[in-house]
Amino acid sequence: MKKLISFIIAFVISFTITAQTKEKSEFGKALKKTFKYSTFYGAINGGNSISDVDVYSVTNGLENSTIETPYDYSIALGVRKIARFGYENRADVFYDGTEKSYSDASNIGKISGFEFLFEADWKRQQGESYLNQHHFLRYVADDWIAKIEYLQDGFADIEYFEASQRYRHKFNNKFSVNVGAVQRLSEPYGYDPLEEWLLSNGNLHYTFLAIQEGYSVDFTDPNNITYSNPNGSVVATSTAVWEAVVIPQVLANYTERKRDQISSQFEYSFILGFDYYHYTKSFWLHSWGNIMPYHIETGSAYNYHKFSGGQWVDYSGGLIFGYKLNKNLGLFLEGKYNKYWNRNWHNFSVGINYIIL
Repeated sequence: MKKLISFIIAFVISFTITAQTKEKSEFGKALKKTFKYSTFYGAINGGNSISDVDVYSVTNGLENSTIETPYDYSIALGVRKIARFGYENRADVFYDGTEKSYSDASNIGKISGFEFLFEADWKRQQGESYLNQHHFLRYVADDWIAKIEYLQDGFADIEYFEASQRYRHKFNNKFSVNVGAVQRLSEPYGYDPLEEWLLSNGNLHYTFLAIQEGYSVDFTDPNNITYSNPNGSVVATSTAVWEAVVIPQVLANYTERKRDQISSQFEYSFILGFDYYHYTKSFWLHSWGNIMPYHIETGSAYNYHKFSGGQWVDYSGGLIFGYKLNKNLGLFLEGKYNKYWNRNWHNFSVGINYIIL
């Protein structure tokens, strides 16, 4: 009996190890296939920012101070598997995180199938620090498209998550249209926390708001009014400084805190799009566009319907154009534009190249 039990235990262990090995082998093959031709990259880039600025004052005699702006830098981490279009000939051997590929925003890629991008970029530019992120998974078939995307552009102050499912109709190998649904998750764009503090004449009751936020005003001596922060420290001794320096910071902190207290909002929208791609060595045109003309009213108190007064139109698009007039002269135009809610962000590049032979 002991030998039989030992044999059964040994058989089970052997079978389990074999099954696990087979599963790992299958998983490894699938993982390798998924990441085949993809590139992992990380890079640190830096450089000097704007030059130091000398500031002079004659209030208490001649005084001089220097405003220094820390150096600019970026730290980029990412992985991408996106087939290059015919006009995208990489000149660099390595990815350094500073590349700008307008075609990443297109609805479809150069090939059918699964493509992805995951990139995070920590930046400091002219003393301002922010985070940019762009992640997406996209699958393109002959008659359908599915995509999930997360975008955070700290410089443009936009952040959202988006998923879309579309039916695609190909007219030929160059032009296709698509239609479907899109779901977006974002902060309550359009919500203005200061609206409730507006007076009937349109002015803002900012001092009362500051007092509600913990600031205090001492009018004991009319000739020496003092303004203190919630910690009790004096932050201004004149109305001019209070209004010009302290109040703007109070309003900024208040609006940011109020928005952070509200949960992210869902938008369910109808979407129409198109894609066109033509390429030869002397002429290429790649364009795409999307429009969301109708959005479902969810009933949320902070839904964008409340701030737009009803339906609104969101859209995005891009254009990449190149034309070599002859072996010496060439023209190019590249750009993309996005308008979501009350935010818009865009990039473009246009120019001419002349090669002297």
